[in-house]
Amino acid sequence: MKASYAHYTLHFRQPAGTSRGVLTDKETYFLKLEDEDMPGVFGLGECAVFRGLSADDVPTYEDKLRELCANISADKETVSSPKRIDLHEFPSIRFGLETAINDFANGCRRQPFPSDFTEGMSAIPINGLVWMGTKEEMLRRIDDKIKAGFTTIKLKVGAIDTESELDLVRHIRKVFPPEALTIRLDANGGFTPDNALQKLSDFARYGIHSIEQPIKQGQWEAMRRICSESPIDIALDEELIGIHTPERMGEMLDAVRPKYIILKPSLIGGFSGSQDWIMQAARRDIGGWVTSALESNVGLNAIAQWTAQLGARMPQGLGTGALFTNNIGSPLEQVGEVLRFNPAKTWQLPELDWRQ
Repeated sequence: MKASYAHYTLHFRQPAGTSRGVLTDKETYFLKLEDEDMPGVFGLGECAVFRGLSADDVPTYEDKLRELCANISADKETVSSPKRIDLHEFPSIRFGLETAINDFANGCRRQPFPSDFTEGMSAIPINGLVWMGTKEEMLRRIDDKIKAGFTTIKLKVGAIDTESELDLVRHIRKVFPPEALTIRLDANGGFTPDNALQKLSDFARYGIHSIEQPIKQGQWEAMRRICSESPIDIALDEELIGIHTPERMGEMLDAVRPKYIILKPSLIGGFSGSQDWIMQAARRDIGGWVTSALESNVGLNAIAQWTAQLGARMPQGLGTGALFTNNIGSPLEQVGEVLRFNPAKTWQLPELDWRQ
């Protein structure tokens, strides 16, 4: 078994605004597990580090990738027992490794989690994400999502003034009542403990389904107060990042008591870490859904296939791969408000500089 990795930079079609700033490109890494007796046959994963957000955004990131590849190449047992390498502090590398292992085990076809979804027989409902921008830009994007057939949209809030954001919601509700269109909000920690409840009360007049991470993570006492008093259900997102053990997961959920959690496998320890969160949340009657985190189509494909196995019925927060000008060509397709896998389409992998 030979393991290698490659660096890749994704370029946004247009700047993507969040409350943390504007993104124009996204760095990522691919991980390849190759049978030395069968050159060209390999399992592929994406180590989707998110600079400025991932817990493993550290100077030694590439050193850890080199260490992992060296260990795999020297000892095949590393692949059959990936826990032999401690990746708790490198959740995006664990995500990439788990994807590559499952892809290799399932025939190196980019189907790490085969199911009816990968046969093209089922689809995943998704929400339409409206990125931050000027009021005019966001109005146009909202209209585009609705015309595309989405019945659940998610608005990024917290970057422009609140009154303009309320105008956007009023614009929607003039035409689409809550029973016709579900609105989710994502503040990315853009509110403060002092102003969050007032802002939530303002938005609540327009029938909002939920809001993700109203204040910055790590403020458990303040977040618990917001969860208990908010007129809008709270979903924790960034709050999950950096928590590695089931014990600590349970401690946080007991302290905050949210309605929902948002599962981003590349940020919270891959699929094994996500399963731990699911188990801890289920014990406390906490719901949630899966969301991608600006992965390329390699990572998005793995997340979508894993999500399909969960049997999720409510709209998930999965991307469509359309944000980037140089994304990896894949069988994933957006059809209306669902994400599908078209088995008739082939992957288009670029030439990459693979390193060991």
